[in-house]
This record gives sequence, structure tokens and C-alpha cells, in this order.
Amino acid sequence: MGLMDGKVAIVTGAGQGIGRAIAEGLAASGARVVVNDIGVSLSGRTENAAIAGEVVAAIEAAGGEALANAESIAEWDGASRLVEAAHERFGRLDLVVNNAGILRDAIFHKLEPAEWQAVLDVHLTGSFNVSRAAAPAMRRQESGAFVFMTSTAGLIGNYGQANYMAAKMGLVGLMRSVAMDMQRFGVRANCIAPFAWSRMISSMPAETEAEKARVAKLQKMTPDKIAPLVAFLGSDAARDVSGQIFTVRNNEIFLMSQPMPIRSMHRADGWTPETIAELLPGAMGPSFSPLQRSTDVFSWDPI
Repeated sequence: MGLMDGKVAIVTGAGQGIGRAIAEGLAASGARVVVNDIGVSLSGRTENAAIAGEVVAAIEAAGGEALANAESIAEWDGASRLVEAAHERFGRLDLVVNNAGILRDAIFHKLEPAEWQAVLDVHLTGSFNVSRAAAPAMRRQESGAFVFMTSTAGLIGNYGQANYMAAKMGLVGLMRSVAMDMQRFGVRANCIAPFAWSRMISSMPAETEAEKARVAKLQKMTPDKIAPLVAFLGSDAARDVSGQIFTVRNNEIFLMSQPMPIRSMHRADGWTPETIAELLPGAMGPSFSPLQRSTDVFSWDPI
């Protein structure tokens, strides 16, 4: 008996990497899984349209039950058809894992508007489309869960990824909204920021010795390490867990902080630009968030 016995899950971007590991992990935990992937390359160009079917075949060979789906979640109609397919085949929907994503990396002053929009269309708008399409049925059945895949690149920072960082931070806001709006109906939402070697980070530069060492460490963190937390969050055992951000790094699970006031200052007669300039740097400067990359924060080797 697995935690997901009797549950039905949609996993977007489930054709390979983290998405595939999650889909197979959910199936191993007893879920019936809709494997959604349009079979595109890391940049979003068509590569292997049959990839979702390959994952379904692997799940079925292991004794599970799954359905392949190649709808584009970047379009509302495609996301709606995806949700409809889950209900038509399995009769319900209990978990949506918003994992699909692409990359169009560029340093900010060279980032083209089309590259900005393409990344937001898949990560952020796609996650909205599928979640919004799934919400009415979850509301009626008074149960369900959403998992949004964010990133420490968004939560902390990285170079040359303004579109990706904005999308991943946007997913945190979307998750919080879903968690708050759907709480009364017994529906939950959480985020996971995964550390794992996958297509999404395989494009990282590895020219210097430090960069090569970093990549070597990442390659040790396999995508299957993410699946157990997803299964837990989709199960009834997580009925009281909602609105949270988790990070998984190999055998480590972190609960991430969320913005709260950390310093304040007030002046009875109000502020002018000059008084702010005089007092704010000294009062708040020591608590400013540094401009760091996720590797600056997670500086120790994964366990």
C-alpha cells in the first residue's frame, strides 16, 4: 500500500528528468498518472513527440497505470483538454504537479522580449492554466493538492536568467494564492525547489575548475530524490501542509523562509528624501539581502 493509492495525478513536463522521476515515483506510490509532455528540447523546440508514451510504457511495465498526453499547457485550451483527459480516463483528479519548463538564458541587457515571454508562457502561465482548469473539480470533491516546481535560482538568484527567475518567483506567489483561496475547500498547494541533475541545469557553464567541480556535485543528485516529497505532499498524510516552500537536495529536505518584516523605522513628523538618506542606510543596511547565487547559500556538499 502506497501513500498515493487511489489517487490520480497530472505531471506536466514528465517526459524526462525530474518530471519523469516524479511520474514514476507517484506511480510506484500507487497513483494513476497522466504523463504530460509535448516532447520539446530545453529551448522549447520540438524534439520527440512520443516521449510521454515512453514514460507510460515504463510505468505500465512496472505494474502501474498511466496515460500519455501531449497537450501544450501554454494554451488554455490545451490545459483544459489535459484535465478533461484525466477525468475521462480515471474519473477524478487529486494532484497536479506543475513541472513543465523551458530555458532561454541571456544576460539581462541582451534578453529579447520573445525569450522573456516564451519562458513565462510555459512556467507561469502554463502552471496557472492547468491549476485553474483543475480547480473546479477539486472544489467539488473538497480535496486535492497542487505542487509548483520553483527554483533556488528564483528564490535566491543566478546570472543570466531574468525570465526564469521571474517565472519561478511568480510561481511562489501563485502557489500562495491557490493555497489561500482553496483552503476552505480542503485543497492544498506547496512549492518545491529541486536540486537535481536534469536538462534544466545541464546547460550550466563548466569551463573553470570551480565550475567543473560544481557540475560534478550536481550530477550526483539524481531526479528520483525529488519524487518522495511530491508523493507525500499529494497524499492525505499532508492534509495540514499548505502554502510552504521546500527544497530537496539529494538526501536533504529544507523548509525555506518566506518574506516577513525584519527591520522598521518611523518618524513622528514623516519622512523627506533627505531624512531617509540620512537614516535608512545605517538602520537597515546591515539587514539588506546580499546579491548571492544559490551556490553561495548552499555552499556545502550535498548529503
